[in-house]
Amino acid sequence: MFKDVLFAARGLRKHPGFSAIAILTIALGIGACTAIFSVVHAVLLRPLPYADGSRLAVVWGELRARHVNDWPFSSPDYRDVRQHSKDVFEDVAGLSAAGRAPISANEEEPEQILVAAATTNLFRVLGARIIVGRDFIDDDGIPQPQAGPPQAGPPQAGQPAPPRLPTIAVISYGLWQRRFGGDPAVVNRMVDLGNGRAQIVGVLAPDFEILFAPRANIEHAPDAWTAARINYDTANRFNVQWRLIARLKPNATFDQAQAQLDRLAADERDRFPIATTAGLYFHVVPMQEDLVRDVRPALLSVMGAVAFVLLIACANVANLLIVRASGRSRELAICAAIGGNRWQLIRQMLAESMLVAAGGTALGIGLAQAGIRVLMSLGPKDLPRLDAINIDPVVLTFAIATGAVTSILCGIVPALRASRADVMDVLRSVGGRSAGLRSGRRLRSVVVVAEVALSFVLLIGAGLMVRSVVVLTHVNPGFDPDHVVTFLQFARSPQEGQREAFNQQLRERIKNIPGVVSVSAATPLPLDGALVNARWGTETALTDQTKFRQANTFIVQPGYFETMRTPIIAGRSFSDVDNHVDRKTNMPKQVVIDDQVAAIAFPNENPVGKRILARVNTPEAEWFDVIGVVAHQRHASLAAAGPEGLYFADGYFGHGAAGRWAVRTTGDPMQIVPAVRAAITALDARAVPAEIKPMQAFVDRAMAPLRFTTTLITVFGVVAVIMAAIGLYGVLATIVRQRTAEIGMRLVFGAQRSSILRLIVGEGLRLSGAGIVVGALTALAVTRVMRSLLVGVGTADPITFASITVLFVAIAVAASVIPARRAASVDPMVALRNE
Repeated sequence: MFKDVLFAARGLRKHPGFSAIAILTIALGIGACTAIFSVVHAVLLRPLPYADGSRLAVVWGELRARHVNDWPFSSPDYRDVRQHSKDVFEDVAGLSAAGRAPISANEEEPEQILVAAATTNLFRVLGARIIVGRDFIDDDGIPQPQAGPPQAGPPQAGQPAPPRLPTIAVISYGLWQRRFGGDPAVVNRMVDLGNGRAQIVGVLAPDFEILFAPRANIEHAPDAWTAARINYDTANRFNVQWRLIARLKPNATFDQAQAQLDRLAADERDRFPIATTAGLYFHVVPMQEDLVRDVRPALLSVMGAVAFVLLIACANVANLLIVRASGRSRELAICAAIGGNRWQLIRQMLAESMLVAAGGTALGIGLAQAGIRVLMSLGPKDLPRLDAINIDPVVLTFAIATGAVTSILCGIVPALRASRADVMDVLRSVGGRSAGLRSGRRLRSVVVVAEVALSFVLLIGAGLMVRSVVVLTHVNPGFDPDHVVTFLQFARSPQEGQREAFNQQLRERIKNIPGVVSVSAATPLPLDGALVNARWGTETALTDQTKFRQANTFIVQPGYFETMRTPIIAGRSFSDVDNHVDRKTNMPKQVVIDDQVAAIAFPNENPVGKRILARVNTPEAEWFDVIGVVAHQRHASLAAAGPEGLYFADGYFGHGAAGRWAVRTTGDPMQIVPAVRAAITALDARAVPAEIKPMQAFVDRAMAPLRFTTTLITVFGVVAVIMAAIGLYGVLATIVRQRTAEIGMRLVFGAQRSSILRLIVGEGLRLSGAGIVVGALTALAVTRVMRSLLVGVGTADPITFASITVLFVAIAVAASVIPARRAASVDPMVALRNE
């Protein structure tokens, strides 16, 4: 075999053009395959970075009657899950979505950081490492002391309130290095965090992150974690905030855990009527499976696309090797005639394909490394473990194995065909060239048909994805993101009146900045990833609680709809008077609903002046007067309308709940950012705005996963088409070579050169037509797996199929023209003399 490899290396060195084309073709296929596999491995296959990660589970709530599949848990529900699942879980921990809060110490300049709350056992459940200080302990979660028993009422005048316990915090390695210079003395240091004091007790390892599905809106690397001080006896069962992570016992199974939770959910439905009417259920999912559920279809589709590209590359190289073997048919026949057996001939041909594949693999790994950097820059930011993508030993092994398989795919058919040549027939031929070329014609045509079919399927997939992106870009989200800048800034005062004054003054200051059209704030803003929801219903829900529905809830300041340019369909929006709620006068409660709520609650009626029930800030639902109807805003996704929306004034929640500001300008919104910062610090020198970004950034983030998948499949589709066109060109060029004498004879007997042109182009169209038919039938079956990725377009979209067919016909004509013109320009006498 070593001698065969040396002989093959000399042969490839004598034909550098063939060698370069074959190696580069394989490199493109293997490089693309390796780059995408690195993503698949990091996201789908790599084990979780936790101790015994296979035993970790995520517990979700479901409100089946309201079509909610990822309901968070209240504190009492979390306690119930933890206490009643000890037979299957070692422990259950809870964590909440992160929020922004300023941190400072000793009059230092404050910094806005991401802070998440957790139960004290979170890091123990995950097996996280604390490298400085200590982990949370149970005492860190002791509830804040009360002035007296609940029935005793508020403390008497002059009676001092009991001192508040400090918040206990564990900080990230990044914050420790950035803010505290890596000083170990940070342990037990007191800092101002948000509107209170916090004590830092530990520092997490630098590699710690929380891996949660993007839909849960859990920040993967908060700057600080605080221990939740929960009084389970007084906590409201209907105020939800916790996402639960559980660790299975070594001898327990996920099915047993699910059975345990089913019994607990049934018990809750028996005890609480609202749980029955909402259809409360719990379900447990392996953490790894839950993490990748939403991204798996897209990644597998892209992996399938790149596998097609590799197959087309193999087909192209196989065609090159068939042509090369046909040209060497006389040489191989002589080898066979002097005693070479069939296995020796096969081995010699396979050695050549192995060298080509080895060179392509080495170059492909380099291309994959560059491709990974591109993928990381293009990938959606909420793609799990995007920063963990690299060429590790597993990916490297995959690349080498792919190269080995490629060498067999490329070389086995040419080798078998060359080894079966009729020695006497080849030796009897005058030159051996035309006979050798003719011997592989049918096989090369079959390979080209396969290439065209594979690339047709790829382009159909790309076309469907592009059509989805086009549909998505024309979706009306219910607001206008252009010329709007957003930032996060909550009023820091603990006094409600001071928070209201801060918000009013800030609105006025920003509104007076040149170029500002309007300003307001909300929590959340559309597409920002946050989720606030509430149940609502009409009068029928008083007697039948199954009539309650779940809606997205928005807390807004006056001017919100005008700033977002959300059309007001009926009635009006909130005014400053509406927002100034005096709790002593028991003012009527007001709500603005969207057109989806209006269509459900008041079909064919004017909702303004009517009432709906909603539970947003009280244990039971309250009546709210409808003062306006606005167009529906898409919040969770641009691809689907999502749940209906309810809008409440910020003042109803005590002012300061609406902290994500939106400023509409006449020009580039980012140009007013310095003036906005100055307006904020003029009101509060220690206030620091965070997450300053244009509103368009939220829209781009919502479209990023679809654009990412579309871009990759389209790129691979274009590469596949180019390869197929090259393969078609190569076959037609070979046909012209092998039919040179025939073409010369046709011209001698009076054939027009235009007929020769039509002959060769017709051959190209015949091969392409066969590939298109096979590809169309394959695409109808294969694209069904992409159904979940498409928006507003079916898998058998006639426009896409027709467009790609026309494109392929044009490509076939273009690939056929050069060989056809060469055939039509043949000098008859020269052709006959050379033959």
